[in-house]
Amino acid sequence: IVVLMSLFYLLTVQPSKRFFRSAGPRHSSLKIVGSVILPVKVYVKLNHNSPRILCLTNHLRNLELIDPIFQWNGPGGGLSSENSSVQISPTGTLILRHFNLSGVYTCSIVYKLTATQPDKNLIIKYLIYAYSDPKNYYEFTAQYHTGPCNSSRNTSFEKALLQILSKLVAELSCEVTLIKSECHRVKMQRGGLQNEIFFTFSVASLDREEHNRLCQQSACDATRRLNKAKCLIERFFKQQVEVSRKSSELLPEIYYIEGTLQMVWVDRCYPGYGMNALIHPDCPECCVICSPGSYNPSNGIHCLRCDSSLIYGATKC
Repeated sequence: IVVLMSLFYLLTVQPSKRFFRSAGPRHSSLKIVGSVILPVKVYVKLNHNSPRILCLTNHLRNLELIDPIFQWNGPGGGLSSENSSVQISPTGTLILRHFNLSGVYTCSIVYKLTATQPDKNLIIKYLIYAYSDPKNYYEFTAQYHTGPCNSSRNTSFEKALLQILSKLVAELSCEVTLIKSECHRVKMQRGGLQNEIFFTFSVASLDREEHNRLCQQSACDATRRLNKAKCLIERFFKQQVEVSRKSSELLPEIYYIEGTLQMVWVDRCYPGYGMNALIHPDCPECCVICSPGSYNPSNGIHCLRCDSSLIYGATKC
């Protein structure tokens, strides 16, 4: 444990830049125009406000409309600004607040092009999907030589290692989580038996609101922060080997086994959400809510087919 603390000190004595999270670019100025040919797909981040959705087509935007009347309907029926989650302007522009109800939204517009013409009626359809960012993280495995598997020193060492790794990546707004820790007896090649601890832990970026307010945009990207955290962890384990090589003392009872650090990049979506670049080419790396006819029961990355599923966001078939 003393060796681990020394390595942690070596990695953190240099001044570091603090990283913060941001809510990202706002969509208040973005305007979505409808079509009478096919429904227009709109992607709204879960529990965020939608862009401005117009009750107009490109053709109607360029015309003067006399006595226009707008009526919006959603999956739950008629929409009105009396609902705190809906905002409709006098010109029929819709904003969905704290969005969480995916489905078909339609707008009916009644208008005249001249005062003497009869009313025209047009229905514009939108498919509005909730999406969330994927839960990206690195999964690491590492092996340590140890003494007896039932020793209390193993538990103390595990806690110390996780605390050091957590502090190492804290300024990057990342967190370390232990997935599992197992002690096994291993038959060595051309050798005897020895005890080894197999650690598996994840490193993920924090996306909580407290990290969003003070972020500088260049430091916000979760992938960039995760890659920095990965480099710090790789360096930490590399230095354990270097310290052992340079030391003239005997190896401690618990020490890192050189070359056993492995990692994989993991993509996950929340249950009821999945990635599909073919169905959602405008949001290919988003975890989009599963449409009726599909479901995702676990933290996978795809919505699976289910003909009996009739709702958005199904988690079972």
